[in-house]
Amino acid sequence: MCAGPVACDAGPMTEFSEAERAYLGSQRLGRLATVDPGGQPQANPVGYFPQPDGTILVGGYAMGTTKKWRNLQANPKVALVVDDIVSVRPWTVRGVDIRGEAELLVGPHDLGPQFSQEVIRIHPGKIHSWGLEEQRP
Repeated sequence: MCAGPVACDAGPMTEFSEAERAYLGSQRLGRLATVDPGGQPQANPVGYFPQPDGTILVGGYAMGTTKKWRNLQANPKVALVVDDIVSVRPWTVRGVDIRGEAELLVGPHDLGPQFSQEVIRIHPGKIHSWGLEEQRP
């Protein structure tokens, strides 16, 4: 379980393709889904930051006081969807769906002063993408 200041042992991470890395780097907003203690899903828009080690950081204002933070303390399973509409005629969409486990971190980071010290690190376990130049097998 990834919850706390210790290293996450979520097992082997899935790596992003070059097209997925480029796409994630070109976007700024995603939707983070967590599960509350009653088993109900919760999705929220979040700012995210791809990291060189293949993880994704999610930061926010007063992150440690949020429902998503509390949900992840009880259940580290997480999904992050980043997508956009390229064209409406013809209808063309693209995106990346990342499933994995969250590690809750507290302390200094380089995301910027507007973010609280609580940060969510996503360790990808499964990645699905669509509409990108390079497709996953």
